[in-house]
Amino acid sequence: MGEKRSNHTVFNLNYHFVWCPKYRHAMLEPIEDSLEACFRAVCDEYEYDILSLHISPDHVHLFLSTHPKYAPSEIVRTVKSITARKMWEQHEPYLEEYLWGGGFWEQSYYIGTAGTVSSETIERYIERTEHV
Repeated sequence: MGEKRSNHTVFNLNYHFVWCPKYRHAMLEPIEDSLEACFRAVCDEYEYDILSLHISPDHVHLFLSTHPKYAPSEIVRTVKSITARKMWEQHEPYLEEYLWGGGFWEQSYYIGTAGTVSSETIERYIERTEHV
């Protein structure tokens, strides 16, 4: 997790996402391996660097780093929609037991940000540079 560079940008953006399958069913364990492979493929394709991924039976934690050109809402929409479609393609008979009417993920999600410095450190830095 450190600073990354592109042509005109130096950045360190890390997002922690958490979301659940529809109805918060504890159904992810039997499909965990294919779901993890799908997360990794999507993140590779869209240039999201996975820092940590944990799949629990009833929710997912995805901690990633990416370029600032990607909005967090775009990231979560992309990852959730592609993984949902792929899981239905690969596991339809299994998913039909839990997810009547289609869908895969709940619409809601949690997002938090993380960096290498605290907000207090940033505030002190801004205050110091303001008085120069």
